[in-house]
Amino acid sequence: MDSWVRFNTQSQAKERVLAAQYACMLLGYTLQKSSVATDLQRTISELEAHMSLTRKVLRLGNSVEALQAAKTTIHLSDSVLRLCLTIGHLNRAMYFACDNVLWAGKIGIISKLDQQKWNHRSFYYLFALILNVTRDVYELYLLLDCEDCCRSTKSSLSTSPSSAIPADQLSSSSSTSSIEVTATPAVMWVWLRKRMHQIGTVLYNNPPLLLDLLKNGCDIFIPLDKLGIYQTGPGFVGSCGLLSSVLSIITMLHPWLKLKP
Repeated sequence: MDSWVRFNTQSQAKERVLAAQYACMLLGYTLQKSSVATDLQRTISELEAHMSLTRKVLRLGNSVEALQAAKTTIHLSDSVLRLCLTIGHLNRAMYFACDNVLWAGKIGIISKLDQQKWNHRSFYYLFALILNVTRDVYELYLLLDCEDCCRSTKSSLSTSPSSAIPADQLSSSSSTSSIEVTATPAVMWVWLRKRMHQIGTVLYNNPPLLLDLLKNGCDIFIPLDKLGIYQTGPGFVGSCGLLSSVLSIITMLHPWLKLKP
């Protein structure tokens, strides 16, 4: 019950509930493929448009929140995190500001607004998502590096100081080196498999990083499709948006799953 109260009182959570817009997009795409009555398709399309407009209303003021977040992250000690998070928040602020202007144009507050031009606001969103993915990869790199250091420390402690290589093994170094040269592809494949397993283990043991990486990976297809850089269609975009919204709701219900800072 406490989780639901916390979820219900957050404006961002309400916005994520309205990501049923993506569910409507996915449903409309499915109905179109199954040749259902056009009246039902038109109803779903109108519902999606209304939800999109409602989301824009709930985004009023998000630019200020993004600027406040940028003022906080600019003081981080890690230079990579400081750069990625601060510039990402600034791009989100620009995106939300443009979104507010577009909303004002759609309801008639601003007349003669070039909506096609303002639709390019998705460039800000795309750049912010690229920085978010970069931050996730950097966090993953730090965790992998930490695990490698722990493993090397344990192996060095377990190795006996008196364990030296016998002379007969030293004499066969030339033959061993030739074997290693021929076995390089196999060795690389084994190393790659071990590395992928290590990455999977690290992500499994760090759910906040895993969820954030999945969410950003889903989100990034939305501006790519909208800008025409990589078009995937309404079905795929609707699925990605819906999955991203579900992941956001999970992090709101369980704050410990939110990646910090």
